[in-house]
Order: sequence, then C-alpha cells, then structure tokens
Amino acid sequence: MQFNLRDTVTITMILFAVIDILGVIPIVVDLRKKVGEIESKKATLVSAVIMIAFLFLGEQILNLIGIDVHSFAVAGSFVLFFLALEMILGIRIYKDDTPSTASIIPLAFPLIAGTGVLTTILSLKAEYDTINIVVGIVVNLILVYIVLRSSAKIEAILGNGGLGIIRKVFGIVLLAIAVKLFMSNVKGFFD
Repeated sequence: MQFNLRDTVTITMILFAVIDILGVIPIVVDLRKKVGEIESKKATLVSAVIMIAFLFLGEQILNLIGIDVHSFAVAGSFVLFFLALEMILGIRIYKDDTPSTASIIPLAFPLIAGTGVLTTILSLKAEYDTINIVVGIVVNLILVYIVLRSSAKIEAILGNGGLGIIRKVFGIVLLAIAVKLFMSNVKGFFD
C-alpha cells in the first residue's frame, strides 16, 4: 500500500460525485421540515462504518458468491453510468422512495452510503490502493458532515439553479469516470 495524492484526489472526486451530498440537500431540508433536527454526526459516523466495512469485507463477500473484483467493477461502471445520466438529465432512476423519518436509515443508508457508493468503493478497489480509498472516504465524510450541518445555509446561497448546475457538472465527471472504469476492467475478459 502506497499513499498517492493524485489518486486520493481522484477517488475523493469520484466519491463526491456518487454520494452527491449537494444533490441530497433538498431531501435533507424536506426531512428537517417534517421531523425537526437531523443528527448530522450520527448519520456521518454510521455512513463511515458502512463504507469502511464494505471496503474491507466487500471483496470477501463477492468471493463467497464467486464474483471477481474486475467483474464487479464492470458492473459498477454500469451503475455509475446510470447515476451520471440521472444527474445530467434530471431523471430519477434511484432513490425513488421518499423517506418518512430523519433516522439513520434514510440518511446514512441509502442517501449517503447507498448502493451506488458501495459499488463504487469496490470498483475503486480494483484500481487504487486501499489507503487512498480510505483517505478519500474520510475526506468525503467530513464534507458530508459539513454539508448536513449547514444544508439550510447552502440551499439559501446556491438556490435550486445553483444546485442543479453543480449536479450536472458532477454528472458529466461521473460519466467519464464510468467509461474509464469500464474500459480498464473489461480488458481482463479478453486477455
């Protein structure tokens, strides 16, 4: 394992795009109106446990059912592709359920550490050192905590238009990453 700043920045940006914490702000604001205060620290810590556990145990789970990391990465690239399309086109493929409470369930899972994030973590493991992924996860969780704590201020500053622009930009970045992930892992099938 070797720390690489460039890889860590790339991983951080990928996870930031997939977690899409800025895109979740309208849901967080809605939850606050329905149930009152949101426990930002608790949601962030539970998300951390889910992501780190999946980083270290996800591969063993896949091996148990007979799937290699490269196959999972190719499948993950498809998930990322559709998440990117959702962000760019403004369509809803995932997250169709409207959460009814502001407990750990809707915030930590699936809004923060959802299936797209878990798939991405395992897909990243096929290409990057674990230490870089851990640092990328920690940086993102710090950002998640900050955004959750100040979601009302961020919404007021950016407005719906600003949030939409940010979401589309990260959607395009995520689309390019999905294509790269697919191309680098699909080569293994033809060797």
